Amino acid sequence: MPPRLPRLAALALIPALLLAPAAALAAPSHDVADLGGGTYVVDKQHTFLTTKVLHLGVSFYTARFNTIEGTFTYDPARPEAARVQASVDATSMDVGADYSAKFAEEFLAADKFPKITFTSTSIQKGPGNTGTMTGNLTLRGVTRPVTFNVTFNGAGRSPLPPFRSIAGFTATTSIKRSDFGSDFLNNGIVADDVAITLEAEFDRK
Repeated sequence: MPPRLPRLAALALIPALLLAPAAALAAPSHDVADLGGGTYVVDKQHTFLTTKVLHLGVSFYTARFNTIEGTFTYDPARPEAARVQASVDATSMDVGADYSAKFAEEFLAADKFPKITFTSTSIQKGPGNTGTMTGNLTLRGVTRPVTFNVTFNGAGRSPLPPFRSIAGFTATTSIKRSDFGSDFLNNGIVADDVAITLEAEFDRK
């Protein structure tokens, strides 16, 4: 099957980008004061959610979720009024093995609760480009407050059509899976504490 036209168009631009002077590609800003206002949407191709949990007390078992959606609204005059909404397809859990779907069901009850959601309730600015984001996390049908540590990585403009404004963030937190009703192998084989890392890139509408 031939590649889709959007992909062909993007590939056609690569030579031009490689030959373009470096100055032609605007450098991103790493100052949060330069983040423009508006509504931003997750760039699914450049956003990654991973979790780590201690296995047998000696190594960290890592899972990735491949399907993520989300938006945030931002007003530079009122940064703490920003609001974030996100959802993760629990069935997209990927442990790098053919039993990924089995683990998604055993740990997350993915068939019954296919969506993991997060809605922010407050955002607090910290030193430099850091801050905290508190909100309601719903997992396995259980909703609990969770606080993320957030770092603003930068904002700029994509060099590819449609040349959207973009922004990137890293957010980390830790939860106890038992708080959300996940007790599979919670007997020393797989730890209760789960470290969560989100590397998110957004496009402004």
